[in-house]
Amino acid sequence: MYYAPCIYQYPLQYQYPYYSNNPMYYGGGWPEVAISPDELEHLNRMAFLQSLNGKVKDHGPYPYVVNINEASKENNTYRTALWTGHHLQVTLMSIDVGDDIGLEVHPTTDQFLRLEQGRGVVQMGQNKNNLTFEKQVRKDSAIMVPAGIWHNVINTGNVPLKLYSIYAPPHHPYGTVHLTKADAMAAE
Repeated sequence: MYYAPCIYQYPLQYQYPYYSNNPMYYGGGWPEVAISPDELEHLNRMAFLQSLNGKVKDHGPYPYVVNINEASKENNTYRTALWTGHHLQVTLMSIDVGDDIGLEVHPTTDQFLRLEQGRGVVQMGQNKNNLTFEKQVRKDSAIMVPAGIWHNVINTGNVPLKLYSIYAPPHHPYGTVHLTKADAMAAE
């Protein structure tokens, strides 16, 4: 084993009291230019803060870690693609009080939705005129929508409904940002 110092250059505001957990010895397990778990968390946090400041970025298909609960609650757009890979996509959504996602179907895409704030009603069915499945949903509810099923989520609470959605395979183009529901309808 030999000593392999890891020297990182940070902007002045991150130099002190910033501590990183870098390997002291290189034994073949990590590449010589490794990013420690602490540094990866710092970089992902900075990317998240930039996205909150209007610099929204789709982080796929690269490795990415985020506090999805925090990201969902801070999102104020109708839909923002957070991560788009080859086989799945994660989007953040904010549904205004009294509004809904809109009745839709994805013929070849399964969808998972998780509510992080608010309450509402989910409706599903084999066709848009016969939504036979209806359930009350609230914070921490998970909704699974099989491909080919018509569905809608309606905000029945008194705060915006904050959620994230996972599509497999991806449903929206890479980097999709719809500020409002009207923007989303116009794009589709």
